[in-house]
Amino acid sequence: MTLLIKNVQIVGGPSGVPGGSDVFVSDNKISAIGSFPNKKADVVLDGQGAYLSAGFIDVNTGSDHYLTLLNNPSQEDFLRQGVTTIIGGMCGASLAPLLYGTLEALQKWGNPNRINVNWHTMAEFLAVMDKRHVGVNFGTLVGHATIRRALVGESIRDLTKNELSVFERTLEMALSEGAFGLSSGLNYVHARKTPYGELRALAEIVKKYNGVYATHLRREAAGVKESVEETIKLARETGASTLISHFIPFVGAEKEYEEALGLIEALPPDVDLHFDIFPSTSSLRPIYTFLPEWVQTGGVAVMQANIQDEWLLPRIKKDIPKLDDENFVIAQATGNESLVGKSLKDIMEIYELNDGRDALLRLMQTLGLKGSVLYKNLDAHLIARAIASPRSLIASSAPSIASGGSSGEKHLKSDRTTSTFSSFLSLVEERKLMPLEDAIRKITLAPAKKMGIAKRGTIAEGNYADLVCFRGGEVKFTIVNGRVVEKENEFQSALAGKILRHTA
Repeated sequence: MTLLIKNVQIVGGPSGVPGGSDVFVSDNKISAIGSFPNKKADVVLDGQGAYLSAGFIDVNTGSDHYLTLLNNPSQEDFLRQGVTTIIGGMCGASLAPLLYGTLEALQKWGNPNRINVNWHTMAEFLAVMDKRHVGVNFGTLVGHATIRRALVGESIRDLTKNELSVFERTLEMALSEGAFGLSSGLNYVHARKTPYGELRALAEIVKKYNGVYATHLRREAAGVKESVEETIKLARETGASTLISHFIPFVGAEKEYEEALGLIEALPPDVDLHFDIFPSTSSLRPIYTFLPEWVQTGGVAVMQANIQDEWLLPRIKKDIPKLDDENFVIAQATGNESLVGKSLKDIMEIYELNDGRDALLRLMQTLGLKGSVLYKNLDAHLIARAIASPRSLIASSAPSIASGGSSGEKHLKSDRTTSTFSSFLSLVEERKLMPLEDAIRKITLAPAKKMGIAKRGTIAEGNYADLVCFRGGEVKFTIVNGRVVEKENEFQSALAGKILRHTA
């Protein structure tokens, strides 16, 4: 099949192409760039002078965590924003490799019991995904907790020498089979006490395979500077390309965040460290993370017992900080979908309680700690400041969600799900944060280079035809591997994405 895109202004390429250009696509690759007034094609699209760039790349998504990658293959929320490639396996949890064929590391986000797992290794998983077909290109990292919990279960302890050896061999195998790197979720209960030596040993393997080490910091609010210092130390000592996941400024920790950001920006060019961030003031968090840290011990069953213990409840309630009950909204409530979209204030009314902390604990008991919350607790000024940093990449840290839910499970669509990239472009224009060329490079070529994604991220002859045409932050059409998949906000029923494999 051939495709001709006429009359567009190309942006985001390595050297730039003059405005008013045409792009000719043959099969799934860009064949020619220039002016082709007499050229014929199977499909012709007129850009009417709008911008054309390489498809956007989201380096941190949650479609695998929430399992919508499997039960909502079109991934339309990304396509509508011009996103053509997404990366999963972040925050320590991935769909592979699975030592025992179970997805316990994902239960904080979704219901793994609804998925028929017929793979163990990374190679087997990627082969399964090849046959399923998805709307976007998808690549994944290896989840640290996915392997670690398979080795030690719900125990919170150091790995033995033999366990670490098994972990290292498993990681090497997954990287050799196409994984893009390793991620850790050090803020979550099962990984919070992971020793530095373990992380360093694993990051050295990632470096060996030219992959990326991505980390959800141990501390995101108070203590964020120390966590960033630890991550910088790891990047320096191992040389591994490093990505700090959703490095966001929490209200109440603004000064420490600025100091941590300063440390990152002061790094010399030879330290390959970036962070991703989204242009939204709401964080999306598993509900159990609102418990005091001392309660977050053991597995879900232990925490469930703790919040049912009448002797512990008064102390737990005392240690929960006061919450903004109107800006605390339930995004996902496995098995209790009628609660999705309700605020903590609504929950207080439902349970006839006057204290938001009592309502939160009752909600946690009802959900069995399985659910997610959108909480408006981020500083907008610092978000814009961080987005402008040369060390930042843009990522939604969110899943694409089918309208009306998927597989019987209802999710609340946030602005991060629906408009991360369009909001980024609008913010750049309104605040004049950077030239448009730099903004496009931040969401195309820069993430492609960071992740080692070949022949994507820039408009060039011979590259894959992942393209987006836009004007004023609004997408006119999106093309994945040479096929029109979204046009004028209408999905074109094409599952044209490819499963990506990293090559060391």
